[in-house]
Amino acid sequence: MQAGEFRKGATFEYEGSVWTIVDFQHVKPGKGAAFVRTKMKNVIDGKVLERTWNPTEKVQEAHIETKNMTYSYNDGELYYFMDEEYNLTPLNYEQVEDALMYIKENDPVVVKFYKGSAFSVECENFVVLRVVQSDPSVKGNTATNATKEAVLETGAKIQVPMFVNEGELIRVDTRTGEYMERVKG
Repeated sequence: MQAGEFRKGATFEYEGSVWTIVDFQHVKPGKGAAFVRTKMKNVIDGKVLERTWNPTEKVQEAHIETKNMTYSYNDGELYYFMDEEYNLTPLNYEQVEDALMYIKENDPVVVKFYKGSAFSVECENFVVLRVVQSDPSVKGNTATNATKEAVLETGAKIQVPMFVNEGELIRVDTRTGEYMERVKG
């Protein structure tokens, strides 16, 4: 894989570790050669590194396995995920923190593995969650695009339209953390 082909989520081996692209930017300055600016995360220890690449630099793609699993429970330290054969895989907070804002017990997730070791969890792109805390809507304030903060049952805080009330179910885009729509419960 060449650095010019980098995309979010691409995984590769670099300096003896496996890295995933968190953010990237192709830059073509007025003078000089183009380059690729990346923010990459070590999939094993979670260390984040910013690096600039020549677009023709080559790296070895890493073979990542994915497995459909279910979030089972948290024992205070570790988060447990179960596969179809009822095997539990424990993960620490750093490995699950991105997905944790949008999953609750028994929710389906995809767990990523490198050489047999789990290193990250991805939840579904859209989830339905209950609003547990929100300011009440004000009559006449629902026609504008005004928003307010709402706390979801998982603890996530997102911006929602003024007409969304406590106790309602809403659909959330987990890739952006944005409110999508109300859902009939």
